[in-house]
Amino acid sequence: MNHSFEKIKLILSDVDGVLTNGGITFDNNGIESKTFHIKDGLGIKMWQRAGFRFGILTARTSHIVKVRSAELGIDIVRQGFESKLPTAETLAKSMNLGLEEVCYIGDDLTDLPVIRAVGLGVAVADAVGELLESADLVTDTAGGQGAVRELIETILRSTGRWDDLVQQYYSA
Repeated sequence: MNHSFEKIKLILSDVDGVLTNGGITFDNNGIESKTFHIKDGLGIKMWQRAGFRFGILTARTSHIVKVRSAELGIDIVRQGFESKLPTAETLAKSMNLGLEEVCYIGDDLTDLPVIRAVGLGVAVADAVGELLESADLVTDTAGGQGAVRELIETILRSTGRWDDLVQQYYSA
């Protein structure tokens, strides 16, 4: 069992390339769309049901991120921060958490400072080489394909919380 899993109280996630496959589609009117994996959404809900917080920290700004966050009850949404570490530090401090209690999952170079600073730095399977080398954990799953769900399930299983959360689906 990885002892750093026990300490994690907050997961922060990048969006493009983590909660999505990194593709950004614009229609003829310039309206952006993204595809989110449904398993990530349920994973986030289960993390929240376990009593933990989930937040989004992304360099880009997109209306659809606000929509998806609201749908999942994510109230920590920070967009437009290419320099993510100061924002992560401020968020942790505002929640009375140390960085060792924070997990961050990312896929590209803008995520590197946060991944190196937090208690559990995670790279998705198809992240850039520098992240793969620096991460404490690399998912088996690529970004946008359920990597966040894999991370959450890994933490909850390793800390003995997963089975209790799943039990509600057997009795429903």
